[in-house]
Formats: sequence, structure tokens, C-alpha cells
Amino acid sequence: MKIALVQTHCSLGDKESNMRKINEAIGRTEADLFVFSELFLTGYMVRDRVHGLAESLDGPSVRKLMGIAEDHGVGILFGMPRLDDELPGVLRNSAVMVSEAEGVQCYDKEHLATFGPFEEGLYFGAGKAPGLFELNGRRLGVCICYDLFHSEMARAYSLSGAEALITISASPYTSRDFFERIVPARAIENTLYSIYVNQVGTQLGMVFFGGSGAYGPRGNLIAKCRYFEDDAKVIEIDRHEIELARRGRPTVRDGVYGLCL
Repeated sequence: MKIALVQTHCSLGDKESNMRKINEAIGRTEADLFVFSELFLTGYMVRDRVHGLAESLDGPSVRKLMGIAEDHGVGILFGMPRLDDELPGVLRNSAVMVSEAEGVQCYDKEHLATFGPFEEGLYFGAGKAPGLFELNGRRLGVCICYDLFHSEMARAYSLSGAEALITISASPYTSRDFFERIVPARAIENTLYSIYVNQVGTQLGMVFFGGSGAYGPRGNLIAKCRYFEDDAKVIEIDRHEIELARRGRPTVRDGVYGLCL
């Protein structure tokens, strides 16, 4: 499976512009799955505007992106503020994947960042369970930014058969050192691919550093996007590499299977 890490400036509060950017990125690159950052549909720093920008999974933006996915025969994974279908008035910080074969898959961020400059707890309710996505017969575990700091999520994904851990993020420059240590650590701990796609650019004074990247199941760097600039990289995940890593360091074999999803 080929996965495109698409790191591009999003237009704050302009969903139509951001969907055009998704369509343009897919037209420029060949891959099976295209991954965009946390809250890419609206931008991260929309603050109170999020209530008017959020949509349900059957809203116009998801339908339009599903059409793009069907036209190109690909999967699209992106972040958006989601209206909870069961709890009126409640918003979720969600990762959504659309594809013709699998339809719409959704994961709601469990660990909301509400410290330092982050205000997610003011707007969003926390999700209740991890989200194991499937595409073309491959299992993909999904995290959103601060989720990655809670290692039990990545372990649960690996024990449930995930071949890759995909983290979509809106991480500012002040957090760069943390993410550049923890993304490869999750690959090593769980002998899977660890993929990280971050916001880039400045939104209301918050500077997102980009630096998206991917690491193999032994923690080896596969691809790295530039800092502070639009960039895109395509990687390929290979089951044989996972098998080799797990022979050499059997952390999944020796895991606590009560953590499975």
C-alpha cells in the first residue's frame, strides 16, 4: 500500500478552499491513501467559529470528499470538527477516512489537549474508543496529536493487527522535539509503521512546524517533509518488513492481549 503524507497550508475557516487543496494534491501524486493533518478541513485555530463550521458525517463536505475519493479510486484521511449524531450540540475532534470500498470511517480524539496554548476541551468532547480503520485489506490505527503520548493506544492497535499507526496532528514548533522522539518510539515499541502528518503555517499566531514523516517497524526513518513549508512524501508499507521486525524483537508476540480493541 502506498500512503501519501500531504503537508500543506490550510485556509482558516474556508472548507471549500481546503477541499480544493485535497483534490489538487490527489491529482499530483499516485498513492492508495492520502493523509492530511488534524482539523485540516477547517484549520485548527478557528476557536468559537468551530460551532458553525462543524458538520456531521453525512454533511456536504464528507459527501464531496467521498466523491473525490471515488473519482480517483483512493482513500482520503483528514481531520475535521464533527457534530455528534447521537448527542445534539456536542462536537468531536475527528479523523475521518473516506473510500469507495469502505465508505466512511471515523475516530474521535480521546485525549484532548487543554494545556498551555491549547483549548480543545473548551469546544470538543473526548472520544470513547480507539479507531482501527481498514483500506484494501490493510488495518490502520489512527491517533490524533496528543493521543500519541498515551502509549497504550498504539499497543492496542498493534495487538489488534494494525500494520501502521497514522497520527494526524496540529503541533506547534514548541512541541517539535517531543514529536520527533515519540513518533519513531511508537514504531520501535510496536514493530509497525509510524506515520505522522502535521499542520504547517501560522494560524492566529500559532506556528505549526510541519516536519511530517514516516518510520519503519524498526524505527528507521523512511521519509521526512520539510519544516515550515508545503511538502508531500509517498511511502509504501510492506508486511514483510513488519514480519522481519517482529522476529527480531517480538514485542507484539509478548504483548498483553487484554489491550486488544
